[in-house]
Amino acid sequence: MGKVIFNSDDFGYSHGVNYGIADAYQRGILTSTTLMANMPGFDHAVKLKRELPNLGVGVHLTLTCGKPLLKNVASLMDGDNFKHLSFYTQPFEVDGDQLYQEWNTQIQKVYRAGIIPTHLDSHHHTHTFGMNQEVVIALAKKYDLPVRGNFEKKAEVRHVDYFEPYFDDVGETVIEKRQINCSIDQYLERLLQLLREEKSIEIMCHTAYLDQALLQGSSFVYPRINQVEFLIHSEFAQQVKEDRLIELVTYKDI
Repeated sequence: MGKVIFNSDDFGYSHGVNYGIADAYQRGILTSTTLMANMPGFDHAVKLKRELPNLGVGVHLTLTCGKPLLKNVASLMDGDNFKHLSFYTQPFEVDGDQLYQEWNTQIQKVYRAGIIPTHLDSHHHTHTFGMNQEVVIALAKKYDLPVRGNFEKKAEVRHVDYFEPYFDDVGETVIEKRQINCSIDQYLERLLQLLREEKSIEIMCHTAYLDQALLQGSSFVYPRINQVEFLIHSEFAQQVKEDRLIELVTYKDI
């Protein structure tokens, strides 16, 4: 039997994102999300979590979106904001202590809000880049938390047996923008088989409703709305619910 986590990133980004995640959890097959401690929708996300006690909530460590929580992290900043993702997609160098302190502060803010995190991952997968891996490993060991296992040094931390990165494509209507090289039906058929066979698996997704913050701040918008509908109403979602070889869980169960 496969223990399956459907995890939606970006909880706390905005009200629209938060409501999309809440709906996909309450009415669909979403089981988990990860919270951005530095974004404007944080307090709203915390309020929703109190109303949804069984929703798994991890920390979405943030380094490329919005402003840092700390003031003395100049190596991470461009002006008043975090550096752009492009900074980390080439050889880079930041102050490791500043990165550790900023990410540690983000984790601490989630704890202080009354949420015990289930796991760690990161916005734009920045925990997988270069020296950032050492920082997330250190924090995972400090707080005894699993980490999304999509990086080279994942053996040093707890993680699921399989991580599925391409589920966003179910919401992408423009074929040329999809990451998979087969039809959606073929992809879902293979995925369903994986869900039954793997011991533990995380399906990364991005669910949201459209609001001005998302429309103005993200280049990935409309596929998120489609994913909410898919996780609630699709034949695939119904199959997952009914399949006796699939157990929907959170990182607490890994």
